[in-house]
Amino acid sequence: MAEAKAEPVTAVSRTAALLSFAGAATFVVLLAALHFIKPELDPAWHLISEYEIGRYGWVMVLAFLSLAFSCVALLVAIRSQVRTTGGRIGLAFLLVSALGMTIAAVFTADPITASQDELTTHGNLHGLGALLGIPGFPIAATLISRGLARDRAWSPARRSLLWATALTWIGLLVLVLSVAFMLPRSNGEFGPDVLVGWPNRLLVVAYCAWLMVAAWRAAQLSGRNPKTIGHTHRVRSVGRWTADHLRGRRVQR
Repeated sequence: MAEAKAEPVTAVSRTAALLSFAGAATFVVLLAALHFIKPELDPAWHLISEYEIGRYGWVMVLAFLSLAFSCVALLVAIRSQVRTTGGRIGLAFLLVSALGMTIAAVFTADPITASQDELTTHGNLHGLGALLGIPGFPIAATLISRGLARDRAWSPARRSLLWATALTWIGLLVLVLSVAFMLPRSNGEFGPDVLVGWPNRLLVVAYCAWLMVAAWRAAQLSGRNPKTIGHTHRVRSVGRWTADHLRGRRVQR
């Protein structure tokens, strides 16, 4: 299968890539800090959205906005590098995820223990944001990673991108299975017996890991000339052909 040619990486792309990396890292730092700022929420079964409730809720709001910003900034950084139809669809999914995270930031979640009668409008809107932001992200990561893998400039990051993409699916699967197995055993009510807190945290950290891997490689490319990358690729190909040719001659002798 033919590899796509790399497009020139502009200074804007470099800035966007660095901002994307910083946004994802900021989310991780703020989320970690909230475990100390609000220790009353047991991370074993409380969702991260509940950090929005009450005092210091603005910290979680800022974290969600940082994650949404990271998604948008990465889209700006790599859109010229994504040359496949699937990759462009992945960018659309990434934008939808960013929209969902923004909605989740704007509208405060309801407590995980709230009954159907206690659910609020802002809590339902937060749930809608989560529905947009969570499931679509692994799809975006998969399609974008596959698109970038066809670009020889991204070849050094292929393995790390694939591992980071796999981690997003693992995180989503662990969360879904946790809910599916534990929730029925507690009569369909969330509580200390439904340990979905850590799977929820694993999921969002996996999302951040993928964003940081992709953003870091995009930032690295900004300091390189695509023509030089192509020349290096050709030199390596010639070198491999020469080595194989010499080995073949030795075998014939």
